[in-house]
Amino acid sequence: MKRKYFTLDVFTQTPLGGNPLAVVLDSEGLDDAAMQAIAGEFNLSETVFASPATTNENRANIRIFTPKRELPFAGHPTVGTAILLAKLGGLESGYEIELVLEEKVGLVPCKVSCSDGLFHGGFELPKLPQMEPLNLDATLLSRATGIRPDQFGISGHHHSICNAGVAFPTVAVADLSAIEAIKIDEDALAKCFESTDVAAEIFVYTKQCVHKDSDYHVRMFAPAFGITEDPATGSAAASFGAQIMAYEKPVDGDHTYVIEQGFEMGRPSCIELSLKVEKGLLKSAGISGSAVIVSEGTLYI
Repeated sequence: MKRKYFTLDVFTQTPLGGNPLAVVLDSEGLDDAAMQAIAGEFNLSETVFASPATTNENRANIRIFTPKRELPFAGHPTVGTAILLAKLGGLESGYEIELVLEEKVGLVPCKVSCSDGLFHGGFELPKLPQMEPLNLDATLLSRATGIRPDQFGISGHHHSICNAGVAFPTVAVADLSAIEAIKIDEDALAKCFESTDVAAEIFVYTKQCVHKDSDYHVRMFAPAFGITEDPATGSAAASFGAQIMAYEKPVDGDHTYVIEQGFEMGRPSCIELSLKVEKGLLKSAGISGSAVIVSEGTLYI
């Protein structure tokens, strides 16, 4: 059977930047094993398999796979798929559409706009981010990351597990020089989390940024998911909203935080995290960014 696919670069306006994504259309008839094998064949951070939605009100049902496992939700696949479907649906410059994607985490409302031929998409989080403390052995964490113990931490911030559909161990480091020097020891990283129910992965951030308009510079390592390093992780950025609420304590109102990622990989990315705060509590949150189509083709599977 012939199945159309596209690849996109997400959280960038420039091809060969951001985070690559494969989207397989017409995925009906593929079982779990076939989807996982195709995701391994693409060997990108995530591959999306789109099929018709279960109701006419929604645009599509999507399943998301890393090279090793399926995810209930992920940011750059959601943004990239929404933009692709909007573009294929004929969205023109100067217009915006709303569409709903069915994911394993639930229904994900998305908005896509087009301006001067550039597509920008975003979605409201189906699950507000939550956070719990994370106690890590400093010596083991140092061995796992190659960072000296004294380079961990930002004043008032603590290690945590943040979750907005997918759990991410989240660790602060002092500055860019520390985050740039990270070298992951997979065995040591696995030992860091062997007493928890969280996979061996780590989301590392600092407030020192490459671009003056950015708020956080981050790196994401997920060897347990077959991802040595991810150039842009929307679901982790979504989860990071819990950290911001706990430690930055934004005042009531609407806030947008720009998260830069992928620079160390030569794939600079820009993720926008929006938070709406009412009476000191997080009312809603969203992730947005741009994407560009890089290639299209046909699978004979």
